[in-house]
Amino acid sequence: MNELLKKEIDLLPDKPGCYLMHNSDDEIIYIGKAKNLKRRVSQYFLRSQSGKTAAMVFHVDHFETIITKSEKEALILEMNLIQKHHPRYNIMLMDDKHYPYIAIHKDLKEPYVGLARNIKDKKCEYYGPFPNSSAAYEIIDLINKLYPLRKCKTIPKTPCLYYHIGQCLGPCINKIEKEKYDEIISNIRNFLKGNNSNLINELKSKIKKASEALDFESARDYKMMLDSILHINEKQNVEFKDNINRDVFAFYTRDNYISIACFIYRQGILLSKRSFCYELIGDINEFVSEIIYQYYTLNTLPKEVIVSNVEIEENLLNNLDASIIFPSKGKLHDVILTVEINAKEALDAHFLTARLDDDKLTLLERLGKILNIKTPLRIELFDNSHLQGTNAIGAMVVFINGEPVKKMYRKFNIEGFNKKDDLASMKETLTRRYSRLKQENESMPDLIIVDGGKTQVEVANEVMSKLDLDIPIAGLFKTDKHRTSGLLDSNYVEHYLDDDKSLFFLLTRMQDEVHRYAITTHIKKRNKSMFNSVFDNINGIGEKRKETLIKAYPSINELKNAKIEELMQIIPESAAKELYNKLRGQ
Repeated sequence: MNELLKKEIDLLPDKPGCYLMHNSDDEIIYIGKAKNLKRRVSQYFLRSQSGKTAAMVFHVDHFETIITKSEKEALILEMNLIQKHHPRYNIMLMDDKHYPYIAIHKDLKEPYVGLARNIKDKKCEYYGPFPNSSAAYEIIDLINKLYPLRKCKTIPKTPCLYYHIGQCLGPCINKIEKEKYDEIISNIRNFLKGNNSNLINELKSKIKKASEALDFESARDYKMMLDSILHINEKQNVEFKDNINRDVFAFYTRDNYISIACFIYRQGILLSKRSFCYELIGDINEFVSEIIYQYYTLNTLPKEVIVSNVEIEENLLNNLDASIIFPSKGKLHDVILTVEINAKEALDAHFLTARLDDDKLTLLERLGKILNIKTPLRIELFDNSHLQGTNAIGAMVVFINGEPVKKMYRKFNIEGFNKKDDLASMKETLTRRYSRLKQENESMPDLIIVDGGKTQVEVANEVMSKLDLDIPIAGLFKTDKHRTSGLLDSNYVEHYLDDDKSLFFLLTRMQDEVHRYAITTHIKKRNKSMFNSVFDNINGIGEKRKETLIKAYPSINELKNAKIEELMQIIPESAAKELYNKLRGQ
């Protein structure tokens, strides 16, 4: 320890708060929280450390603290500071995948059931999450067959196919009493809670009656519904009878790495499993507690959170608005043991796939040395996409600590004469991006990577000079076969990465991501433009109906193949005929 660190440690208070570790360049490299700042921070320097913790401590030059009233305030402050500064040694659940839910849209005159990922609408009743959208759609499809709620998001003026086959009450032509809807919603609610024994018996009875009446087609349909319900029940073979929403967490450690696994129970039924693998930093129980807390900033908090030891229970007890339980015996304890086995398997799989062999921070340090810049923890990559100058866009993706941060991605609609000129498009995109960051006094990236050779780097250098910014530039240049070959720095020096495959693959993955984002964004814009040209000058098709048509038919080819009867369920008959004829060139 240097003398400054010793003095700072001596001055630490015995109070809760956050600590911010700085390196010799005054960069924040780690942010943590503590019940007792003096005890927690001093542990880093007075105890022997290993792995990533030792690497972090080695780089600490000085630190600062922020005192809070409580540990809960410290935890909230810690999350906000990490989101703002993205320190290199902090673990973040960036862009955590939102699992699908089934939503009952019941606060409507004509309720319906659909898929949802955003569960903030208080007018809906949610069930889930489900392990994937296919599993959720399987259940929604079955519900739609069993219960005659409306299927159309926009009520048409004429009855649809579902009405004619008895799967919809036809609110487009019939007035449905609220009591009838309440009865159906109640049945759906019971079905989603797993109370489907009455329904199973009812379907068995229908199969028997249809068979006796020689109505084998109906008997087959009922049998398929019954098989689907039994299949769903079979998949949910781990359950509690108390119908409580709970998540069960456990972890497993090996060689300074940790895997955290979670079983997700809804209405007492096990719906899915999740796991997260990281290199361990600091105290194990605090690390696990912070990951769980982060998890619930992105996901729905259930009634109960089950954890695998008493220290994690104490850490979360006052910080999450749920029952935090550490069971030492009984069925919940048995589940924890099962979750621990899953955590071990997840970590073993992680090692077997060698994903942990490439420490992204080490790779970024090597990249910084190659380019003779500080370690580029935040990298912004750019690409352009257009079709013969039409629907041109500039695309930007952001990687922080080697991981994509999709909420920070940006697209730029290219205007004017730049649409066919890739260099002019890049110049416009970079100018708009960094003039705005400079104007709003936002933090800048550590490195900008453009897709292309010397000319693209020259354009980027020109923009930086004009904006009076000192951001390092690099370009990924290609061979004559259009395959990435190496890296070009701001001084136009080529760096071949043949002997550093790990870094080469990391940069290639980044380049693939910006390509993917540019192309998909361009296709969306092009499709919207094509749709607009098709819908123009057709009476009866306004903005809302355009949106409904695009949702129903995501591509022009699907719209061309639509039957006129289908179109009439969404738009007026005259507009449907005009659109139908226009699509066929009549």
